[in-house]
Amino acid sequence: MSLRSILLTVIRTIGVALALPLGLVCAGAALAAQGGRWSASLDALAHFAPFWLAGALGVVAAGVVLARGALRGALVVLGLVGALAAGSLMAPEYLRDAGPHADAKAPLQLKLLQFNVWWFNADVERTADWIAAQNADVIVLEEARASFRDALLRRGHYHVSCDGCSVTILTRAQPVAWGGLPGPWPSPAMTYVTFATAQGPFTVFGVHLSWPTSNGLQQRQGANLGKVLSTYPRSSLIVSGDFNSTPWSFTRRRMDRDLGLIRRTRAVFSWPARDVTGQVAKVPFPFLPIDHVYAGREWRTVSVKRGPRLGSDHYPVIVTLARDPATGRRRPSR
Repeated sequence: MSLRSILLTVIRTIGVALALPLGLVCAGAALAAQGGRWSASLDALAHFAPFWLAGALGVVAAGVVLARGALRGALVVLGLVGALAAGSLMAPEYLRDAGPHADAKAPLQLKLLQFNVWWFNADVERTADWIAAQNADVIVLEEARASFRDALLRRGHYHVSCDGCSVTILTRAQPVAWGGLPGPWPSPAMTYVTFATAQGPFTVFGVHLSWPTSNGLQQRQGANLGKVLSTYPRSSLIVSGDFNSTPWSFTRRRMDRDLGLIRRTRAVFSWPARDVTGQVAKVPFPFLPIDHVYAGREWRTVSVKRGPRLGSDHYPVIVTLARDPATGRRRPSR
């Protein structure tokens, strides 16, 4: 047997040996995640659906290229089961209605910047430079300490709502009402601003939910958020924040339904922007879309963009909306 044949045999053996447990993990996790309909613990697995999908497709490729006979068929079937289970978690996000759209020249536009700037942000000045340069009408910040807010105030005239809260909203226009709303326990951190305009008042909420742990805290926070928002006109309402949940989770889908708003961000991967252990090392790409912006039907989406890597562990998200009160009065098409 030639050296080349020996090497190929070793590569095939190792590849198949690795593919089998990988396939079992990916298929098992993706199938278990389907139980997120009923269990917060299993729903935590749904957040990692892209990993289960990529791993399962890798198993299919390994089976086709490296395996032979019955083992090839077993790996291909195992990989396809995992891919279908993971794909079924992700597909609804790409197929759903993301709301009415408007072109770049539409009147009555509002530019909103959503950004968890991170408590441990060591690059405050550069981050504040970038935020100020966006010239956003509304800036929703989570984890913004006082030095961060001060850095922004040095760069422009902003009205600060709920100064000292863990969620801060900065606006160019003076709101007619603002403040923090603790809501019923356990509620997420919430701050709101209300504006009076010729088209009627509208309110923007900034929120920050907990991590999706097995104790169901995030689910309870979402339910209480819905109770608070139910007292505001839905058609003109905007909600922005770090929800700490991906759109492939059943928790996020339930919140989408219960909030009665349209999520304008579609699979915008916003975390992490750096090493997840808190170090400054960069990661190749974000793999969790957890920062979201919702708006009522009076708002048409002009653009949704992800910002650059800055000093936070999140990427910023910039959403431009155009208000059209007539859209909110029309029945949505079926």
